[in-house]
Amino acid sequence: MSYEPDPRRWKALAVSLTAGFMGLLDVSIVNVALPSMQSGLHATSGGIRWVVSGYALAFGLVLVTGGRLGDAFGRRNMFLGALAAFVITSALAGAAPNETMLVIARLAQGVAAGMLTPQNTGLIQDLFRGAERGRAFGMFGAVVGISTAVGPILGGAILAVFGAEDGWRWVFYVNVPIGVVAFVLALRLLPRSEKKKVKVGAEIDFVGIALLAVAVLGVLLPVIDSDSGGFAQLWWLFLVAAVFGFGFVRWERSVVRRGRSPLLDTRLFTGTPGYAAGASVGALYFCGFAGIWLVFAMFFQQGLGYTPLQSGLSVTPFALGSAVSAAVAGRLVPTYGRRLTVTGLAMVALGLLAVALLAEFVPPSASGWAFALPLLFAGVGGGMVISPNTTLTLECVPVRMAGVAGGALQTGQRIGTAIGTAVLASVFGTVVGSAKDYPLALTIALCCAAGLTCTALALAIAELRARRHRAQTSEHETEDRRAETSAADVQRG
Repeated sequence: MSYEPDPRRWKALAVSLTAGFMGLLDVSIVNVALPSMQSGLHATSGGIRWVVSGYALAFGLVLVTGGRLGDAFGRRNMFLGALAAFVITSALAGAAPNETMLVIARLAQGVAAGMLTPQNTGLIQDLFRGAERGRAFGMFGAVVGISTAVGPILGGAILAVFGAEDGWRWVFYVNVPIGVVAFVLALRLLPRSEKKKVKVGAEIDFVGIALLAVAVLGVLLPVIDSDSGGFAQLWWLFLVAAVFGFGFVRWERSVVRRGRSPLLDTRLFTGTPGYAAGASVGALYFCGFAGIWLVFAMFFQQGLGYTPLQSGLSVTPFALGSAVSAAVAGRLVPTYGRRLTVTGLAMVALGLLAVALLAEFVPPSASGWAFALPLLFAGVGGGMVISPNTTLTLECVPVRMAGVAGGALQTGQRIGTAIGTAVLASVFGTVVGSAKDYPLALTIALCCAAGLTCTALALAIAELRARRHRAQTSEHETEDRRAETSAADVQRG
């Protein structure tokens, strides 16, 4: 049976990626608006961090579940339902009267975004074949990388237009008209996909979701409340996190043994070359990369008195560098492979360390200009990490596990975002609270981010060496087989 490509597939992809861009953009777009939210709602510093970390956590925990539900109810139906939920929860977040309602709305918005994102990859698999599928996945990877980097700029521009006092609400409201237009276009352009016979109760690992959620919350809660005594009062939650994390791994293994669908298939980490290292590189990179935007927003706005727009523009060099290199790096993966991510991670670490050093020696009034070149350098490196790492991590995954592997990879990135944002913001807030020194706080926070990036770099280097060893072993085995074949031919001759 011949495959007939959908003539509207590229238009459908554009609509799909627009909706996906909104969900991923909301991870970082709120960062420049957090100081305005805090003053407008009289929110606590810990509570306001949940606006970022809570969204990323909820997003990550439902990604795999969203993929399963897409299989059960059809990609188009799930896409439309999740997009409608995202629009509604965006409006609720914008209208929130207090800190509690804002955090609840953001958690719900994160769930909607986590349900929406897997439909993007599923639709790409349904609509494209061969080289076209590679191009489509490359565009999706670029959207993932660029959306996080440009968030602070767009957030600052929105606050400049609508004012600092209530402009933060429009950071959420702007999703409503865009989402409505995307919904109408999706109704017309997205194909009806075949529903698979999936028993939702049996196929969705609710116990795994709960165990992982408690484990991550056990880490996040003390960290988020660290500048108000969270470590001293809630240290025991780290033990809870360890117990539930161990329980999560044991449970996932038992789910696999019983032949059911796990949230995280542990066989990916033990039987798939390069997957464990690649997934760890992605999670650690997002730990360091995603958290710096909130730190920069607090430094520029609270420490130097910048407007949200000035704050967003100050990190524009990173976004520009990332956008350009992400567009190019995806095409270079077949040629340079893991060397791309190694080079990119090294550039990010060096760029962040340069900014950390400049923060201590450059006058605050010149910080924005002084940071531009190292941020551009780091941004070019950042664009070389996300999309190539995704491609390389998934290249050896069996086709039957491709959906689970992609969902698990993104889950790690979103949880890394939640933890990294909480950790770096807490480090910054703790130093400011004790030393009242914003440049020092920025230096220490960026050194922590560089440290996380260097850990990811070490793993990437180890994976590069392992990859070379596998290639050499494969060459030797091929040569041995050729020699055996030649010897056999001689004997027969």
